[in-house]
Amino acid sequence: MKKNQTVRMMTPGQMKDIISAMAQGVPTSMTFEAAESWVGNKGRLTAQIRKIFSATNPYAELLVDWQTFYNDIFGIGTDFSSLVIPEKRADFNRLLIIAQGMPPQRLYDKCHELFPCWKWTDNDLNKIVKSDRSAKDNTYAIWIRDRVEADEELKNLSADDLKQRSITGITLEERLVYELKFFKETGKHLDIANWTLCSGSRFGDGYVPDVHWSDGKMYVYWYHAGSSSGSLRSRQAVS
Repeated sequence: MKKNQTVRMMTPGQMKDIISAMAQGVPTSMTFEAAESWVGNKGRLTAQIRKIFSATNPYAELLVDWQTFYNDIFGIGTDFSSLVIPEKRADFNRLLIIAQGMPPQRLYDKCHELFPCWKWTDNDLNKIVKSDRSAKDNTYAIWIRDRVEADEELKNLSADDLKQRSITGITLEERLVYELKFFKETGKHLDIANWTLCSGSRFGDGYVPDVHWSDGKMYVYWYHAGSSSGSLRSRQAVS
């Protein structure tokens, strides 16, 4: 897939035509026993069909999964048929989709609704957080490494260090979406032993938000842009 390729989902009419073509491919000379074998092993048949179509749109199932996520968690219908998917890089296997209209406070509030949370400020996060990427006007997608803990490769690197090295870091919004998605999938949480430095975001005073799980709750805290440690790590994003 080419960089920033637009992925469009098939229409109901196209699905109907494909099903019709598949039906025509079933040989009328098939024996009763052979037909019974396929009927009795539908999983194998489904696997073969998926194998045939997997090369046409490798992200189709992921897009549907994310549409289901936003419907189940936020109660909203989403259409990612025109979504731009960044070029995938080696080791970056977790696709995050940030739907339009998902600012940081809304995401934090949803986390707070589902599990215990604490943030260092009583202010509206929408008013004090500025991120490198935003879903204010459009839905977008990024790739990150599929890990519970933040990137070990980025330990001991501050937000300032990452900026100097031109390493794109995860934003607060993206980290909160990841928390919600991971919780929905597993019932568990991210960053149990370390902290994700959301180096793609800044508070109004220049400090950098971080997110971690400790003592049975999710914390949103902050660090100076020059702060670094072995446990404070960003997550690199491919956008």
